Amino acid sequence: MSSTLIAPELRARLRELRISSRRSAGGDGLGQHSSRSRGAGLEFAQYRAYEPGDEPRRIDWKLYGRSDRFFVREAERDSPLDLWLLLDATASMRQADKAQPTLRKFDRACTLAACLIEIALRQGDRFALATLSSQSPLLIAPGRGARHRDHVALELSRSTAEGNWPTSSAEGVIGARIAAHALVIVISDFFDPAAFDFMRRFAGAGREVRALQLLAADERDFPFSGGHRFIDPESGQERRVDAPAVRKDFLARFGEARAALARDCTALGIALATHVLDEPPERALRELLSDAGARR
Repeated sequence: MSSTLIAPELRARLRELRISSRRSAGGDGLGQHSSRSRGAGLEFAQYRAYEPGDEPRRIDWKLYGRSDRFFVREAERDSPLDLWLLLDATASMRQADKAQPTLRKFDRACTLAACLIEIALRQGDRFALATLSSQSPLLIAPGRGARHRDHVALELSRSTAEGNWPTSSAEGVIGARIAAHALVIVISDFFDPAAFDFMRRFAGAGREVRALQLLAADERDFPFSGGHRFIDPESGQERRVDAPAVRKDFLARFGEARAALARDCTALGIALATHVLDEPPERALRELLSDAGARR
């Protein structure tokens, strides 16, 4: 089922990516433990056959010289992590671009979540998911393995973006399920201030939080001409404007809002990456999962 969310060429490019955390899974007092999960770790675990997308530096060239076949070295990692993916599923995530009207921000959010789950699966980590909306939110507890991956992918394929941000009580239900040692990744356009406040509370409670902001290319570029009607998907309010007359002001305000989000995330130690719908998904994932991002 995850194959419907991740194109084959994108799946191949995920092999160079790895999810790491600033803290161990022993953060809740249970202590570190060794994992038999596979990844680019420190201690050698086993060989496996080379697959397209594997990093050339992981090929054992001495073994190739003896066998005339390519093998890569896998390693054990300490303390597998719990990954929680929190997806904004409010109505604003239905936004698409004029150039790609069938690709909504929520569609890409599901693909990015599936990519992160695929990486966690490869590493042997546990992963969980929740959608954030006032309309039938989805909550899937942590698990690992291909069957759990397929279950999450199936539920994602059934999900839609509608309604407003969830109530504080619904937020509390989700927050209560997330362990203190978990790595929390929030995927949202962050147009609703409540989305940042929700993330801020996790960071304030000592959890490691990363943010992935999704934007439409039309929001970034404002390519409209002539008279245009804009409708707020959550409130239904309409505004008619002369697009060329407001373009400069819109881009300035939009840039200021993005800069403010970046400053606020930096102040809280939240790594922030941005993805625009006309960009390759792996670009934002690489930024989000980079060592520099993890150290913020």
